[in-house]
Amino acid sequence: MKIATIVGARPQFIKAAAFSRVAQGKHEEMIIHTGQHFDSNMSDVFFEELKIPAPKYNLGVSGGTHGKMTGSMLMEIEDVLIKEQPDWVLVYGDTNSTVAGAMAAVKLSIPIAHVEAGCRLGTLKNPEEVNRVVTDRISQLRFTPTEIELEHLAKENLSEHSYVVGNIMYDSYLYASNQKLIELKLLDFDNHAVELPQEYYYLTCHRQENTFSDEPLYEILSAMNQLESPTVYPVHPRNRERAARLMQQHQFHNIILIQPVGYMESIYLLNHSKKVVTDSGGLQCEAFYAGKQCVTVFDLIIWPQTMVGNRNQLAKPKQEDILAKLSAKQTIEESYRPFGDGHSAEKILRYMEQYEVK
Repeated sequence: MKIATIVGARPQFIKAAAFSRVAQGKHEEMIIHTGQHFDSNMSDVFFEELKIPAPKYNLGVSGGTHGKMTGSMLMEIEDVLIKEQPDWVLVYGDTNSTVAGAMAAVKLSIPIAHVEAGCRLGTLKNPEEVNRVVTDRISQLRFTPTEIELEHLAKENLSEHSYVVGNIMYDSYLYASNQKLIELKLLDFDNHAVELPQEYYYLTCHRQENTFSDEPLYEILSAMNQLESPTVYPVHPRNRERAARLMQQHQFHNIILIQPVGYMESIYLLNHSKKVVTDSGGLQCEAFYAGKQCVTVFDLIIWPQTMVGNRNQLAKPKQEDILAKLSAKQTIEESYRPFGDGHSAEKILRYMEQYEVK
């Protein structure tokens, strides 16, 4: 088979790496990078350290409104698909790259396989929810992380050719955790080396809801600054100026701001941290795999499977709520493992091989 894999954002690089490892030597995979995450620390490093084949096409589409970005991607992807004529288009998750790739493919009658299908927040006010719903509706194969997402698809009459395969992020987490990290290179904003504290909390915060103004980010940073151990915070490029200014204005001396890290470094930071505070859908899952208590600063439950025994809890962007949730005792059973066995990529490839294109 000739498979066109479409990626554009950091979580998709991580998911695509797991599939690429099992497809190599069996099928021809062509990676199309839309350019949605263009910073080298947010993109290139993932291809290098996860040994993902270099993209055959890098479309360089980033920035602008959701509609402008999605439309530009759709046009660029369509041109590539017409030229390459793949047997499958493989898309991941719920970004603008996802829905643009799926829409370009369906208009050319190319079968679509959607990894991480069936995830629902229950509101079309969330742009990612729109991308999920549209992509699921037009895909020929839908791969869900757990039974919960399969039930969502059943309610939408999309049970046929929808399969539970586990969370492919778990494949990548296990791979990264089993690799020896050659060098942990943490840098501050001035490119000076940062020494990792012996004990620390791990923070990531990038969503617009938490960074669009000073108030929510101030509340989050203020909570972390009050903890007994330092917090390590890799800062997204678009949030760098605001975070640095708040740190200086309020003298938050218990927080270490660093530049974005690669996936292997992030997993190392996660595995060696005390607890995690995040607004990332991916990191809250990885914290679950790692057995780390996590507080997710967001209004909606992204992964209900993780909201068990205080392993993962939602918090408002308020100091008191974040600190209260961090102090809660974790009571989850060790045997609770809802996200599969770490072999999702093999299952996905097998279903694609067995599917009879009509």
